[in-house]
Amino acid sequence: MWRRGKVPAALALAVAALMLFHADVPNTVGNLGSLLETFLPWVGMVAVPLLLLWALLRRSATAVAALVLPVAVWGSLFGGLLSDKAVPGGDLTVVTHNVDAANPDPAGTAKDIVASGAGMVALEELSPKALPVYEQGMAAAYPYRAVEGTVALWSKYPLSGTRPVDIRLGWTRALRTTASTPEGDIAVYVAHMPSVRVHLQGGFTADQRDTSAAALGDAIAAEPLKDVLLLGDLNGTMNDRSLSPITAQMRSAQGAAGDGFGFSWPASFPMARIDQIMVKGMTPTRSWVLPRTGSDHLPVAATLKLGS
Repeated sequence: MWRRGKVPAALALAVAALMLFHADVPNTVGNLGSLLETFLPWVGMVAVPLLLLWALLRRSATAVAALVLPVAVWGSLFGGLLSDKAVPGGDLTVVTHNVDAANPDPAGTAKDIVASGAGMVALEELSPKALPVYEQGMAAAYPYRAVEGTVALWSKYPLSGTRPVDIRLGWTRALRTTASTPEGDIAVYVAHMPSVRVHLQGGFTADQRDTSAAALGDAIAAEPLKDVLLLGDLNGTMNDRSLSPITAQMRSAQGAAGDGFGFSWPASFPMARIDQIMVKGMTPTRSWVLPRTGSDHLPVAATLKLGS
């Protein structure tokens, strides 16, 4: 019983080491480190059950005992996300949604977003053809809007100082505006980071995304207002080291006040949270994922306490 199962036992130790030392996996070849970090929770969620089945089939006490280590590592990394961290209260509810340029039902998506009752809504991947549909569908609920390129913000509060943010793409996929709320002014950034791809020969290609993340991080760091809100599709998770120019200075609403992982993509079988609500100078009180629309992403929402 103790001599059998040395291979699954060794693999269990390897899985634990991979999760524990994920930051040491280099990005020099195919951005493998970022690819691992994007789907890091799944390393344990997939590997541990398979290895447990292997251990039971081999009737190996050694392999079963070895699984304690990856389970412990996974729990230390992600166990805190499994509890509901929402608290009562909050001044502002916000939503962000990559609506998908190929969305077959933009009018229905606009209706679904309005039904959320959010005070501010950020939309990404707006096509020129669909933009008027969203404008018409959301105008009654949101008297103020800011549109730059393929990103936009609809708001129940006055907006001013809207401008594009240069994230070094050559076209506009980020904006900055000031929202005047009853609790004071907040700087709102809406961004859609460049897409990442997995290629058989090139690996995980994310160089353009990483360059844009650095540019957006610089813009946020230079923001003069104390309260800052970032809404958007960042094409990366909070674990992805390449987003550290942003994540190092802001809090994730899901991490602070969510229940579970809050996966948002792909909508048909969510495996990663690449749609983010992040804050600086304010406190998330609740974060959740909204039902599916006609997009390939799920909308995400959060309630925030301002000025705290």
